[in-house]
Amino acid sequence: MTVMEQRGAYRPSPPPAWQPRTDPTPLLPDTTPYRVLGTEAAAKADPALLRRLYAELVRGRRYNAQATALTKQGRLAVYPSSTGQEACEVAAALVLQEQDWLFPSYRDTLAAVARGVDPVQALTLLRGDWHTGYDPHAHRVAPLCTPLATQLPHAVGLAHAARLKGDDVVALALVGDGGTSEGDFHEALNFAAVWQAPVVFLVQNNGFAISVPLAKQTAAPSLAHKAVGYGMPGRLVDGNDAAAVHEVLADAVARARAGGGPTLVEAITYRLDAHTNADDATRYREDAEVETWREHDPILLLERELTARGLIDEDGIRAARDDAEAFAADLRTRMNQDPHLDPMDLFAHVYAEPTPQLREQQALLRAELEAEAELAAEPEGGAR
Repeated sequence: MTVMEQRGAYRPSPPPAWQPRTDPTPLLPDTTPYRVLGTEAAAKADPALLRRLYAELVRGRRYNAQATALTKQGRLAVYPSSTGQEACEVAAALVLQEQDWLFPSYRDTLAAVARGVDPVQALTLLRGDWHTGYDPHAHRVAPLCTPLATQLPHAVGLAHAARLKGDDVVALALVGDGGTSEGDFHEALNFAAVWQAPVVFLVQNNGFAISVPLAKQTAAPSLAHKAVGYGMPGRLVDGNDAAAVHEVLADAVARARAGGGPTLVEAITYRLDAHTNADDATRYREDAEVETWREHDPILLLERELTARGLIDEDGIRAARDDAEAFAADLRTRMNQDPHLDPMDLFAHVYAEPTPQLREQQALLRAELEAEAELAAEPEGGAR
């Protein structure tokens, strides 16, 4: 008998009375995305919260449109629009308490703005200016993360450290469906579950990782099902239903705060705009698909609910739009002002204590700038 035949004949039996370490049933997500708007659950939703969500969605849509226009004017180097995904962005910002932390991806500038970051500062990185553009600690918003999913282990580390210190802090990390294909996603969820870290993962599944559809990324029934493999609950929610996203995230945050550990939430949404201003989305999706999703627009869904319940009228809708226009006008005015750039800022905020190499480079650059200034100050035709 050959070695391969010997291997083929070997059939290991399971251990006696083997049982799974944890019953997976409570961890499984619903088979359909959870919804509130247009269902009986909507009657229980707080009217004040619904109005707040609506105002933020309208402002967020106008913010996306203005930022996109700024790229065409050369005021931004690139802008990854979250048009169509505003419900996820706004809900993520509003469920957090002041001491909690938000960990955004590059597409989540709206979430940062809804959390309180100045919109000009939120766009500074995309403008090509220095560093993050805002003080992460002041706002409890981590730097916008361009590499896919690398912010997830950071969120777990911060949440775990906060728990060890006894601090009442929850971290909420945002990631796209493409980010779930990265190793950082696996590592973050595995560590979070083992440590029972107070962290919530929100996957905004907008259907495409740039041009790659979800079906070519995973064969899982849903991305929320991946939670079971790590030993945490998975939740599936309609990502365009602002009330539903807020409720599901609020439950997950409360669970984490109470010591229940992490939760993976998958929000089914859609990116109405291209991946960025440099992308041609017509090469990988049909216009008819986009138009179908426009009928499930998060603003439209919430506006219908508010109108049907008599919670908003034409004056209220107009007021929300006027506020959004004023917000966009202020952003446009300030973004059209050329920033004053100091080359020495290259060395600020890299480390809390500059390294010897940084100090050496800083000295070299300062000497070059001083030499250029002296040269420019010399009279025309002077000695050179």
